[in-house]
Parts: sequence; structure tokens; C-alpha cells
Amino acid sequence: MRLLLVEDNEELAQLLIQRLRAAGYETDLLTTAAEAQAAVATTRYAAMVLDLGLPDGDGLSILREIRQREDPLPVLVLTARGGLQDRVSGLRSGADDYLVKPFAFEELLARLEALLRRPGQLLGRALQIANLAFDTESRQAFIDEKPQLLSARETAVLELLMRRKDRVVSKKLVEDHIFGLSGDVASNAIEVYIHRLRKQLSDRGAKVQIHTIRGVGYLISEEKAA
Repeated sequence: MRLLLVEDNEELAQLLIQRLRAAGYETDLLTTAAEAQAAVATTRYAAMVLDLGLPDGDGLSILREIRQREDPLPVLVLTARGGLQDRVSGLRSGADDYLVKPFAFEELLARLEALLRRPGQLLGRALQIANLAFDTESRQAFIDEKPQLLSARETAVLELLMRRKDRVVSKKLVEDHIFGLSGDVASNAIEVYIHRLRKQLSDRGAKVQIHTIRGVGYLISEEKAA
């Protein structure tokens, strides 16, 4: 299960990363609001632990942006702001829970586990390109309404590309999306997954094309009639 930790205090961040990974959570660490906004727009996380006092802005701006686009990502706010109005503001901005520093890691872990047990408020949206559909609730691809069996990483790549139909998705974003922000990635790994996905979609009759934009990234579009 993959988490995003947004915390600019280096000592605390490293401690939390170690403890969360020891608890079995694959965790990405970011330290600025700008990085966090880019990450949640391109990567699917189980939950986010968010510090509010970031060097380039207020974490509440990240929260509001997430909720404005109806993203149900569970968010646990972690902050030194412990006043009543601060807590109310955080919750009203879209936080699912609020933990004030200093805190015990055991409490953070328990609150995080409670958030992850909640039924997801899934968006229930389907992505569609020609006869290829992707159900964002079940994360299931369909061609001519028939379910398709894809690997987890092929599914992740397909969803990322379909969410940006007719727009170029950089190779770096694809890498981050399926391997995490800190993973070691073989130089040809992304090309391998793109090749497999392209071949499977073609073999199964999907009327779409995945284009490689050399030196930039990838783009999915509806197949043009001959």
C-alpha cells in the first residue's frame, strides 16, 4: 500500500519514513507544496500525510485543490497548529483527520489505519476512448464492453494515459506513477511496459493508439480511420 508523506522537517520526515516502511507501507516523501500537487495529480496513493507549514505555501491549498477535483484521497493533516479554529479550518478544507505535533507514532499509525478502513468515496467515473473504456472504481479495462486482464503496472500506465487523452505524458511521470519517487528504474523499463500494453490493446481490437514522442513521453489517442 502506497502513501505520500509531505513534510519539510528533515529529521521528522526521515523518522516517519522509516517507521511507516517498517509498518509495511511503501512511502514517498516530498517536502514542498508544488511537488505534492504534481504528485497527487499523477500518482494513485492510498492516503496522504500532510504537513501544513510548507516552505512554498500552505498545505491547505493542496487539500482544497484535491477536493475541488473530487479526489477522495484520504488525508491526515500533521501540524503544529493545534488551536480550535485551525482544526476546524483543516477539516472544512477537506482533511479526513487532524493530528497535532508533537505526537506519538503509534497514534499516527492508528489514525492512518482507521482512514484506510473507511469505505472509499469512489468517483464512479469511466474513462472512454473509442471502444476502450476504463472503470476508475474497479480499475478494470474493457474493450467492446468485454473485461480485459492486464497486470497492475500495465493498468496503472493505461489509466494515467487515458486520464490525459490526446496529451503527452512525460516518461518521468510514468516512471513515478508505477515505480514510486525513490525507486531504481531500469533504463528501458517504461518502454517495456508501453510495448506490452500497446501490443495487448492492438491484439484485442482496441481502436486506440499509444504514440511514443521521442525524448518526451507518450500519448494515447483514438485510432484514425485508414
